[in-house]
Order: sequence, then C-alpha cells, then structure tokens
Amino acid sequence: MATSYETRYASSPEAVKKYDTTQLRNEFLIDNLMQKGKINLTYTHYDRYIAGSVVPESPLKLETIDPLKAEFFLERRELGIINVGDDGSVEVDGTTYDLGHKDALYIGSGAKEVIFKSDNASKPAKFYLNSAPAHTSYPTKKVSLEQANKIALGSLETANHRTVSQMIIGGVVTTCQLQMGMTELKTGSVWNTMPAHVHDRRMEVYFYLDVPEGQAVCHFMGQPQETRHIWMQNHQAVISPPWSIHCGSGTSNYTFIWGMAGENLDYSDMDVAKITDLR
Repeated sequence: MATSYETRYASSPEAVKKYDTTQLRNEFLIDNLMQKGKINLTYTHYDRYIAGSVVPESPLKLETIDPLKAEFFLERRELGIINVGDDGSVEVDGTTYDLGHKDALYIGSGAKEVIFKSDNASKPAKFYLNSAPAHTSYPTKKVSLEQANKIALGSLETANHRTVSQMIIGGVVTTCQLQMGMTELKTGSVWNTMPAHVHDRRMEVYFYLDVPEGQAVCHFMGQPQETRHIWMQNHQAVISPPWSIHCGSGTSNYTFIWGMAGENLDYSDMDVAKITDLR
C-alpha cells in the first residue's frame, strides 16, 4: 500500500513539562517523510492538521484516510504542496501543474482526484504536504518561489539573517485557513524565528530542509518559561501546539517550511516572547 498514516493527539502544556526526550519526540517529531514510492501522512488533533510527503517514482494518487470519514481526501479539506525535490507535477481533476524545486501549489476543497508525478523517476520530486479543514472552496493556484511575497528579517550580527517567502497566504493565495511559506537562512546565520513567539489562535508545523550532511537543527518548543528542545535532521518535521514557542538554531544555515492553521489568518497575530524572558 502506497499510503500510510498515523494519528497524534493533543497534549497540554502541563503534561509536556513531564515528558522525557523519547516521549517528547514521539508526540511532536515527524520523522517518516520523503520515502520513495510512498505517501506518508500524520494527522494531528491540533486543528485537525495533516502534514506529510509524497515521493512518486511512478504516479501516486492521494487517497482518503480513515480519520477523515470522507469519500475523497479533499471533500472537506484544502491542501498546500511545496516541492523540495526535483521537477514533478500534480494533476488536479485533469489539470496538470508543473512544480519545480521549491514551487508551491494550493488546492481548494472539493478537488476529487490529485495525482503526483515525477519527471524523472531516478531523480524524483519530493512533495511536502500540509492540509487543514476547509468550509469554503477556493481556486487551485500555483505559486513559484519567485512569485512569493518576500520579507528580509534579522541580521548577521544576531545570527538570524533570513528571507521569509510567503507562498500560500493572503495577498498571494486565497485560502480558508491554511498558510504556508518558506524561510531561508543566510550563510553564517543559524537562528530562526528569533525573537520567539506563540500564537494561541493557530498551531504550526515546521519542516526542516537544506540541512547539510553531518549537521543538525535544535528546535525549541514549550511555554516561554518552560522550554524544551528536539534535535532535528534534514527532512524531518515538528508539530508546534498553539501554546508553544517555535524557533530553532542549527549547526549550519538551513531552510524550513512553516505551515499554519487555526482561527486567525492574520500573519502578524502573535504574542512575542522577549529573548531575556525565555527559560
């Protein structure tokens, strides 16, 4: 079977304070992504969000999974896709969208057939997926990395000089609640999303990529006064609850894809945690 999934339940901040390393990783780390010839999905009870991957050597169709209780995957959901591999395409109800490296595609609720393809099976596309419930259907739209809304943040002096590419977000694509984008750190910078923040009205998932071989990223989570950390490898993702900070520091520069869903589409809707207040 090409499609596999797992379910993650929500955890309270009081419970997470007592987690050891293994339990913390079991609850929040997604480490089965980018397996050739497979669709791997993680269904989380934080805002019913799904994160996953598709690496097609031959065409792979997105099938519904049992937790959705739906006839087809996007019956009541919307989907965001970013290709982090070689060239490929996504066919949506008979229309084909070509996706190069780091191109994105938004698919609105109601699309019945979604098929993933690689241009070259020996150098496959690697599609990273995020999906959230949707109660309105919006048009499918491709967004290349060049078409993204780009924001320069941070500086080399504070080791957080980075470019944020807003790809599936208001002003670029109209969605029900899903937002996705990509943050690329400049050479010599290692800190992402610093100062850290929480947004209690939205959850988030981080997917780390472009992590050089032999390097790693330390992802920080937890309440600002009760932080925890998870060491991340290339092509791993981490679930960030609404009550948790989400930032990281690497042993090299890297890239990460952020995806969000929840009650508010305002990108700047966040509660900043002062660096000196973190514990």
